[in-house]
Amino acid sequence: MPRLTARLGDWLDHRAGWRAARAHLLDEPLPAGTGWWFTIGSVLLAALALQAVTGILLSLTYAPTPDHAHDSVRYIEQSVGAGRLLRGLHYYGASLIVLAAAAHMLRVVVFGSYKAPRELTWLTGLALLLVILAFALTGYLLPWDQRAYWATVVTINIAALTPVAGDLIAAVMRGGADIGALTLTRWYAAHVIVLPALLAALVALHLYLMRRHGISGGSRNSSRLIFPGSETAQGNRGKSTGRNFPFYPLQASRDLVVILIVIGALVAIAWRGAPALEPVANPADAGYVPRPEWYFLGLFELLKYFPGRLEVIGALVVPGLALLLLALLPWIDRGPSRRPRDRRAVLAMVAVMAVSLAALTAAGWRDRPPPADPGWTIRELGGMAMVSDGACARCHVDGGAAEPIRAEAVARDATWVAGHLLDPDMIAPGLREPPAPAGEREVAAILAYLARARRSGAPPALAPGDVTATRVFAQFCIGCHRIDPGARDGGDEGPDLTGIGAKHSAEALRRWIIDPEAVDPDAEMPSFGTRLTADELDALVQWLISRR
Repeated sequence: MPRLTARLGDWLDHRAGWRAARAHLLDEPLPAGTGWWFTIGSVLLAALALQAVTGILLSLTYAPTPDHAHDSVRYIEQSVGAGRLLRGLHYYGASLIVLAAAAHMLRVVVFGSYKAPRELTWLTGLALLLVILAFALTGYLLPWDQRAYWATVVTINIAALTPVAGDLIAAVMRGGADIGALTLTRWYAAHVIVLPALLAALVALHLYLMRRHGISGGSRNSSRLIFPGSETAQGNRGKSTGRNFPFYPLQASRDLVVILIVIGALVAIAWRGAPALEPVANPADAGYVPRPEWYFLGLFELLKYFPGRLEVIGALVVPGLALLLLALLPWIDRGPSRRPRDRRAVLAMVAVMAVSLAALTAAGWRDRPPPADPGWTIRELGGMAMVSDGACARCHVDGGAAEPIRAEAVARDATWVAGHLLDPDMIAPGLREPPAPAGEREVAAILAYLARARRSGAPPALAPGDVTATRVFAQFCIGCHRIDPGARDGGDEGPDLTGIGAKHSAEALRRWIIDPEAVDPDAEMPSFGTRLTADELDALVQWLISRR
């Protein structure tokens, strides 16, 4: 067997040259001082690969049209196996890539690794950062929710400030007079075709230049390098000389350890999925206040300091000058030494830029608008229905045995109210015939309604059928199901019913409610065929069908 394996290896090496390729990849000589800080580039490369894989998997189900984009993202989260984790990995992976790219650049600056002959390596790294930010920007629109739509409006308005060609650039980004189907199509094409091709080319060029000129090593080392292929490098492969050592196994092990830790942390963060989708994009809602992701908050905050005609300074001039200074860094810092103490002026300039960006980002993070009223929950609406359409209405009405329930008169202690609901006769025993005691879900719904009424006043008006349906849902269904995007209450034992009306017909829903086991023998949901009246069943089915 060993001889057969050796012969097979020889055959493959003769045809494909795999041994030379392996040696080229693993025996790269690294200078002394190359340590844990030099693992950041490998983390960035691994994060980019993970982002490519998750992006491909998401694209198999995503539909890039305004009519279907929002629903397809919601479908991925709710119906695709591991869909929530997949979208979470892609969403938080974007932040990881930005952090890793920034950390990698800071490491290069601190160690002076941009100095000759690595100027082009530094410039391709800057170009890669811009492509990464372009990925984040184009991917932002794809969920087609309110946040995505209005953030894109701001982005295109900023692009329109470009001197001379601003209107043309904005028109190309929009694809038409308004943001719509062509905009989404163009941004999706850029995200999955143009930018990946550009990223692959830049990564290949960056790695080629890095291998051509070698790793610079720690800042305390001299600039002398042993390049791959040189006689000295060939003679020292496989052993450490004090001046250089091979990439494998020491540095490769460091890279693997850090990559596993970082990717493991990313999986833990993404386990519950990405942030909830906001409502579908509504171009008529001009009152919506857009908020970018954290890595664009600094620019977003900078715009506030340059209002009106000065906006172009904050949007283009200041970021452009900062980028130009970074690009010229190898020619600004022309001294031979890479030691930080010999490059204090350059490091101070970069530190001021980094601190300014961090301060702007922090200011933007603090300057968040107050959260909008998320609206009444299904539980609160169900509690309102129980009060107005249930046993409470038998007594708590004008001229009834008890005072009407009004928003200004619901300030009683929750424990007292719960006790009364569980034992209606406790207040005045024997004075009147009490209704049947409420169940725990009814108590929770009514208490939620009373608390919301005290806080927000009048509830929204509902059609009679919706009143009945929300009462039934809050009484029987909410313990196991959620039904609205980002629902604040509801159970997780049953499937999320958000958008259920777009997935099933009324007849299918009716069959499920009446006798779940007749539809699916493994169903754990109990039958409600005898628990609901015909009117309640009709109202619930029609209400579910309307949830699209």
